[in-house]
Amino acid sequence: MKRFKEPTAPGFFDVEMRIQWLAQKGDPLHRLNEVIEWEIFAPILEQALGVEPKGPGGRPAFAWLMMFKILIVQRFWGLSDEQVEFGINDRLSFQRFLGLSLADKVPDGNTIWDFRECLVKAGAFEKLFIRFKEELEQKGLVAHEGKVVDATFVDVPKQRNHREENAKIKAGEVPAGWKEAPHKLSQKDVDARWTKKNQETHFGYKDHVKADAKSKLIEDWKVTEASVHDSQVIEDLTKKGDGEVYADSAYRSEEIEKDLAGKEVASQIHERAYRGKPLTEEQIESNRCKSRIRVRIEHVFGFMTQSMGGLYLRYIGKARNTAAIGLINLIYNLARYEQIERLDLMKAELVGTG
Repeated sequence: MKRFKEPTAPGFFDVEMRIQWLAQKGDPLHRLNEVIEWEIFAPILEQALGVEPKGPGGRPAFAWLMMFKILIVQRFWGLSDEQVEFGINDRLSFQRFLGLSLADKVPDGNTIWDFRECLVKAGAFEKLFIRFKEELEQKGLVAHEGKVVDATFVDVPKQRNHREENAKIKAGEVPAGWKEAPHKLSQKDVDARWTKKNQETHFGYKDHVKADAKSKLIEDWKVTEASVHDSQVIEDLTKKGDGEVYADSAYRSEEIEKDLAGKEVASQIHERAYRGKPLTEEQIESNRCKSRIRVRIEHVFGFMTQSMGGLYLRYIGKARNTAAIGLINLIYNLARYEQIERLDLMKAELVGTG
């Protein structure tokens, strides 16, 4: 019977060579580390969590920037707290992104949960998003020539409630007996809502975004319950100086047209047909031209659903899910910025060799 050779412990150069191989294969986390100045987020983390202890005394805390990057890893791959803890211990690419070695201690799932909760309570995720948007604007990557507005569903675990309980929740009340059972209440999302669109049923929230039409970077966002119609948020997202706003026909209304005109924003919202009043050939052609710009927002949501861990969250309550959605939007901008930088570098190299 053939005996298998026992694997030997990896040497230093073995690990280094494997890390180099991962980089050559296009590790997305490595590419982020190459272009992102993570220190710009440090002041916001310090403000949310307090000044990091630098002297002796007590158990040393994990570096907050590293903890923040753990949340990015977690959200990029849609992992639970326990899964990301295991993944960091298991994957060299995660360790390199976080600046850890095989000998370093990895935060456990509870530590990761506590860190995220502190940021949620401090409202830090929106501030982190704004800080990076400021960085993008300073680099001239937000063109301010036109915006695209749209929304996507973010599903959360479905609630199995009685009809009477759902009626109470819709009315903004807590069903009888839930307050007396805190463990049960902590597992019930009383903020999420059901809705149906194109024969698909969703329970959760909506991520409403405004993206720059040229760079496809997200400029602003707002989270609502899934039942809120897309058109109810566009007035909050748009502002004077947006130039032109592209959106599908769901956003078409006299009220929205007046609001955009008052902000001196040109409406490029699709025309819609009505019963007994179909679109003219001219309107159809106009919609077709607008679609060439409006479709760019689908690239944003496509990256979230295909390249990231999808748009399904495990958190309970609007505050936690809003924070998670804000982090998703920030990670998209980080990845999009890296892609823009990489493409610019490739163009420069082609010009140089030409």
